[in-house]
Amino acid sequence: MTDFNQPISGNDLARFSGPNTFMRLPQADSLAGLDVAVLGIPMDIGTSWRSGTRFGPKQIRSESAMIRPYNMANSAAPFDSLQIADIGDLAINTFSLADSLKIIKESYDSILDQAVIPVAMGGDHSITLPILRAIAAKHGPVALVHVDAHADVNEEMFGERETHGTVFRRAYEEKLIVPDKTFQVGIRGSGYAASDFTEARDWGFRQFPAWELWQQNLTEIGSQIRKTIGDHPVYITYDIDSLDPAYAPGTGTPEIGGLTTPQALQLIHALSGVKVVGCDLVEVSPPYDPSGNTALTAANLLFELLCILPGVTSR
Repeated sequence: MTDFNQPISGNDLARFSGPNTFMRLPQADSLAGLDVAVLGIPMDIGTSWRSGTRFGPKQIRSESAMIRPYNMANSAAPFDSLQIADIGDLAINTFSLADSLKIIKESYDSILDQAVIPVAMGGDHSITLPILRAIAAKHGPVALVHVDAHADVNEEMFGERETHGTVFRRAYEEKLIVPDKTFQVGIRGSGYAASDFTEARDWGFRQFPAWELWQQNLTEIGSQIRKTIGDHPVYITYDIDSLDPAYAPGTGTPEIGGLTTPQALQLIHALSGVKVVGCDLVEVSPPYDPSGNTALTAANLLFELLCILPGVTSR
């Protein structure tokens, strides 16, 4: 295929016009011929504090209209070599978390049957568990780069075993991820006990707490992660609350002392070359940021993730 989808140029149609798709890409009704499928999972029934992430995908798409197709920092041109389209939102069950997680898993099974790389806009972080179930069924246990304020390794929350705060304990128990190729970056905040973080380290997870990263350039850490992953398939999950709320206030469970946006970019750039088989960006809650800045940041981070997918060319 020589003709690749391109975002609508702001010189052809004003950025406040056109389709509400990611970067104003074409919306696809079929996966045929696609290399990458961008999709929304508008769900917040798995969250434990502030709701509103059901509105995340819509506002991320809206703010993404500002992004141009060429990455000035790393020369990546994802739309020159990959066929990328927005496939819309998954039709989750607004009234049932359990059913919604099942719908996500089945939807991802169908997407992965077509050898398409899925890039998801959340939604709360509980969406990542069924995604990993489908990813592991396709690729086997994967390496994981988990950028977040929270480790999300609770045993349960209010008696529920599948929520946004239990995702990576379940993923570890179900052998969906490779423990010694699992990296948690930006975790911080208060806890109930020291074991909130240390238990996952005992499983083999590598953790980079935010307080160890203050004033640091994350390029070297990203390079270390890339070398450890090697050529193993990797899934990247980016919780917007990994950023300090000064940069991303529109989220459900904000924690002070987080990453800066330059650090977020340094980390993603340093991961270029890993075998990404899927990624997501979660926990954007527009009601808590009327300015739209959180969704704008999220949209740009998703573009940066597109820029490190396998097969992306530079020019």
